[in-house]
Amino acid sequence: MGSVAKFDEEMAGTWIGGKALEGLLKFIEEHRRRGGRHEEGFEEFEREVRKRFSEAEREFIGEELERLDVTLPEVVINGVEHRRVVSGYGDYMTAAGPVRVLRHRYRAVGTNGESECPLELQAGIVEGFFTPLAARTGLWAVTHLTPGESEMLFRELGGMTPSRSSLDRLPKGISETWEDRRRDWESELRAQEDAVAGAAVLAVSLDGVMAPMKDGQREARREQSRQEGKQTRGPSGYREVGCGSVSLYDETGKRLRTIRHARMPESKKRTLKRQLVAEVENAFEQQPNLRLVKVADGARDNWDFLSKDLPPGVEVVDFFHAAEHLGRAFDHIYGEASLKAHASFAEYRHVLLEADDGVDKVIRTLAYHQKRKPRCDKLKQELEYFRRNRARMDYARLRAQNLPIGSGVIEATCKTLVTQRMKRSGQRWTNDGGQAILTFRALAQSDRFDAAWKLISAEYKNDVSLLKNVLPFPARRASV
Repeated sequence: MGSVAKFDEEMAGTWIGGKALEGLLKFIEEHRRRGGRHEEGFEEFEREVRKRFSEAEREFIGEELERLDVTLPEVVINGVEHRRVVSGYGDYMTAAGPVRVLRHRYRAVGTNGESECPLELQAGIVEGFFTPLAARTGLWAVTHLTPGESEMLFRELGGMTPSRSSLDRLPKGISETWEDRRRDWESELRAQEDAVAGAAVLAVSLDGVMAPMKDGQREARREQSRQEGKQTRGPSGYREVGCGSVSLYDETGKRLRTIRHARMPESKKRTLKRQLVAEVENAFEQQPNLRLVKVADGARDNWDFLSKDLPPGVEVVDFFHAAEHLGRAFDHIYGEASLKAHASFAEYRHVLLEADDGVDKVIRTLAYHQKRKPRCDKLKQELEYFRRNRARMDYARLRAQNLPIGSGVIEATCKTLVTQRMKRSGQRWTNDGGQAILTFRALAQSDRFDAAWKLISAEYKNDVSLLKNVLPFPARRASV
């Protein structure tokens, strides 16, 4: 809930005394009488219009909020009798800006728990401060921008003026609610969606991207791993965020829709993998004749999941990752960045992509050079990479069938979902704070934000009723 101290910071000078609508109408009439002149320029005129309309909007919203208040000694909330314990002014951020209204709070009879505010429960006030539309707008903003950037954007646009700190808290609070209901709500979102017309192929990809973490023990753990002879990976202070995508394609290979998911660092990407399994199962329930294609880089953990936990399908190592390994192999053979290495890479990249037995030719060539350079362990590793993934590199046949051979969708997911928002200068993340951004950013990129918000906003509304044989007095407009 907003506090008096918070009011002084964000709300001071915003109460408009019930005269805003009269002032707006008077402003319009006077402007018309002057013949529509704009002595200070049209921009200033626009600003004045927005200011006056926002004042009237806040006035009206404030009145409606007070109508939702209850002044009786006792009420029933979610079937439990509550008794009034305190009255006072509450500060709320609306889409038009801040308002302050008189409200009453109630506590369950016979308990000493937290008090409840019928006004907030009936209006669906989010996190004790934002009206529903303001919360939705604020959440959308911080999903795409930092809280500081969002604060500046709102102040530039006019209307609501949440502070950076309140915008920072908003997604975290909503995320706690989402995580409590995540499985049920994700199932509801899938159930609301119709089958995609013309879909013939379902492609699933899994990958990860390193993100900066607020983890003071990172260096200590890395040093412990080094002392134990274990391998340490990634830059200090970074951990892997898991990303997954499920895409539908038509028979020509045109992508029709993509669902994206991302989870903060977690052992074996367990939650992310469960989400992908659920998406795949739902897709096949809607369209049983879809052809499943699994696309990923060569990471063994990814393929353990894709091969074992999903239904049978075509397995494809992303061509561009394969090409990177091919380029490194020829660098080990002829010298890094040498003309011979470059020419051989270009030749065999084309073979790998276009020839019916392209991967076999690549393997034979690398095996020949590995025999010539038996002490080159790095070349041997690249050869083993192609041998291990041989069955997943039939690119010419896959292209002929208009099946995806690249993990561009999951690469884009890693970039747009994680990197662009979470790897800005100076940023560091906790698991909870990062997940709050990733969850709603993924929903937005999957065209699920609108449906998800309906589920979220409904969670903040609760039933408030009167005791039997009790009639309320009409609400009275308070003055400040």
